[in-house]
Amino acid sequence: MDLADVALFRAIASVGSLSAAARRMGTSPMLVSRRLAGLEAELGARLFHRTTRSLSLTPEGEAFLPHAAALIEARDSALNAVSSGGSGLSGVLKITAPNVIGHSVIVPVVAALIADNPALRVDLTLSDGVIDIATAGLDVAVRVAVMKPSDLIATRVADNPFTLCASPAYVGRFGEPATTADLAGHSCIKLHAMDNWPFTRDEEMHRVRIGGPLSASTVDAVRAACIAGVGIAMLTYWDVHKHIARGELKRIVLTDVKPLEVGIWAVFPTRTQLPARVRAFIDALRDRLLVAAEDRL
Repeated sequence: MDLADVALFRAIASVGSLSAAARRMGTSPMLVSRRLAGLEAELGARLFHRTTRSLSLTPEGEAFLPHAAALIEARDSALNAVSSGGSGLSGVLKITAPNVIGHSVIVPVVAALIADNPALRVDLTLSDGVIDIATAGLDVAVRVAVMKPSDLIATRVADNPFTLCASPAYVGRFGEPATTADLAGHSCIKLHAMDNWPFTRDEEMHRVRIGGPLSASTVDAVRAACIAGVGIAMLTYWDVHKHIARGELKRIVLTDVKPLEVGIWAVFPTRTQLPARVRAFIDALRDRLLVAAEDRL
């Protein structure tokens, strides 16, 4: 099996059209179609439903996609093992991460990696949505979530508990809630699709419905509104720790519940051996979060 054709299949699945894949691969749509037909003939299965207006994976194509990713990763790992030598990391590291952590944590990590490894290239996608990393051809997704290692092919990088906070000005005017029942008397800033705030009580999930004058679609907007004194916000530790340390926000601790423990996870598309550049990124990310957590309140 020609791995170049496997890579072409993966590119077509990622961009969703033969012509776009041809542009990415620097070839013609006719040659892309011919090579795809050859791969399908070798596999004995049709990989895409194709019409003049649309292209989508067949069930066989869906099944083959993770294997295609594994084949390409194995090839890249082999090339890295024999060609990098003492020259450092090489190849393209494709990452996706949430916006806030992406700007504050991921960008400094990859900047340091690039400075130390001139042959390394990084493709970083920042999005608060969940991207299908296998279909998008990504190496790793950094996610903030509650999950067990068995839920996905993932490794926990750092703790990131939910944190209640408000500005000193808001607390000065309205005081602090002491229990979850007190939240009903306060202005709470909602992140879209998060009408209930999660806590734990006696090791069980406890959700509290909240209300307030403002809801927003991004963490950045909720945090800015909280700093401006609009109300109380629930965000994760890494979203607000610098602002708490600077005195722009005040942490609020409730007596009847504990914050839900959320983690920062690195999620991978396959269980095959990770390329050296991915392992180096995870190690650097973990080190940066560990050092920064030393000032955790």
